[in-house]
Amino acid sequence: MSFELRIIPLGGLGEIGKNMMLIETPSDALIVDAGLMFPENDMLGIDYIIPDFRSVLDRKGRVRGIVVTHGHEDHTGAIDHVVEAFDAPIYATPLTSGLLEVKLSRAGLLGRTKLNTVHAGTRVTIGPFDVEFFHVCHSIPDGVGLGITTPAGLIVHSGDFKFDHTPVDGWPTDYAKLAEFSGRGVLALLADSTNADQPGWTPSETVIDAAFDDLFRAAPGRILIGSFASLISRIQQAINASERHGRRLALVGTSMVENAKMAQKLGYLDVPEGLLVPIEEALKLPSNKVVLMTAGTQGEPSSILGRLATGKNRQFDLKEGDTVVFSSHPIPGNEELVHRTINRLFQRGARVIYDPIAPVHVSGHANAEEMKLLIHLVQPKNFVPIHGELRHLNQHAAIARELGIPAENIAVVENGYSIEFEGGRLRVCDRVPGEYVFVDGSGVGDIGPAVMRERERLARDGFVIVRLDLDTATSRLASRPSILSRGFVFMPESGELLAAAEEKIREVVARGNGSRLADRLESALSELFYQETKRRPMIFVIVNPVAVAAAEK
Repeated sequence: MSFELRIIPLGGLGEIGKNMMLIETPSDALIVDAGLMFPENDMLGIDYIIPDFRSVLDRKGRVRGIVVTHGHEDHTGAIDHVVEAFDAPIYATPLTSGLLEVKLSRAGLLGRTKLNTVHAGTRVTIGPFDVEFFHVCHSIPDGVGLGITTPAGLIVHSGDFKFDHTPVDGWPTDYAKLAEFSGRGVLALLADSTNADQPGWTPSETVIDAAFDDLFRAAPGRILIGSFASLISRIQQAINASERHGRRLALVGTSMVENAKMAQKLGYLDVPEGLLVPIEEALKLPSNKVVLMTAGTQGEPSSILGRLATGKNRQFDLKEGDTVVFSSHPIPGNEELVHRTINRLFQRGARVIYDPIAPVHVSGHANAEEMKLLIHLVQPKNFVPIHGELRHLNQHAAIARELGIPAENIAVVENGYSIEFEGGRLRVCDRVPGEYVFVDGSGVGDIGPAVMRERERLARDGFVIVRLDLDTATSRLASRPSILSRGFVFMPESGELLAAAEEKIREVVARGNGSRLADRLESALSELFYQETKRRPMIFVIVNPVAVAAAEK
């Protein structure tokens, strides 16, 4: 079937995170964003998840550019993987470009592609796509939306946005450009849906300043502020509050330090002389003169806040009088980890401040009334809700219908479904194959569902290893079986169960050796253990043939 324009969301639709989209004509393509997603609490051992772009690798010779809307991890975190797969130049605003430079340098890929710095308000031709970058407010400076003129018509991509009339950087969303798009005629609006189920308007970032002042005045000792390493505006607010209240600020963690250094170099952070100090110096200052800022607000066990919550941080520990501030919201799916971390910090004697206890964080995404305003400003013919779980996408679609966009002109899709345009009409086509691509250490995509199921089973029921020495001449046990258990039963207190297991092993061996002895033993022991414990540990049987007679000679 022919098409003038096709859009394939590869991440970010039906989920929160790993935002990535392919926009293509029959001969050329453009990638928008390259984000990661944090693992859910049952994804054991996984560092992060990236979009599954394997189904579109056959287009890699047609990709003319990679456009990144802003510097958050869910839009930039997979950039090294995408750069390795697609040989195309990157286009991003100055701060986003700087943050990408840090990531690519760390991965040894900085010279692999050309990193083009563009500014909000500029226009760039990328193959057949005429891309206009317009400023949007978000919780990081230098965020942009995109007006993409294609052979099929004008597409408006909102990026992550909200309509903040008093933003921290004093730079509101470009309403005039949105209205101008409307005058030209917009084929389709692709709009951020993250807060579609939240009524009203998202509060301004400036409410945090007052909240910070209140907690700085009340804190008797050190203040530890947790936030995302890429949330540059929050770092600036912490700097401003530290200056107002006579404290020094130390940034903790490699990502936080490198991102702040890049933002300061580019002029996005205004740091008074002497206010920013190394962590080693901050730890020597009086407690009531110190602010420490770090990442780890999503409950990651390996993060600094995660290690502080369990008493395993090497460089410093919590102490009496510390106030810990969670200046972020849990990413959907991370609530349990975040709440567990907060509880553990309380257990260790810290005073913990988090929203809704105090307004120490506000969302960077538009609420329902702002979404309505965007649709009114742009007046699109077709509408595609993006960036959100299905509940968000469907609610955003309901808002669009409420404003008069016909249901047949709205596409609610999950990752992989192609949206095609022909003669101004929208149609949803087949889904391309795709699944989670797990990054585990240096491995990318080599951990699949089968391995994850094994990890879940090991975590739930543990394992048992049985080692047998089998006489090659008689096919009988040459010695007592060795049974090792981890995560299943506590060995010293499980004598009766292990004795029953040993007896079962002798019974199975006595019935004959055969080529499938190990399989028969695993099956018999699995049945025994389930009968006795109602659990099914993973069982591994190792049969070691020995020549007893020869050994005795």
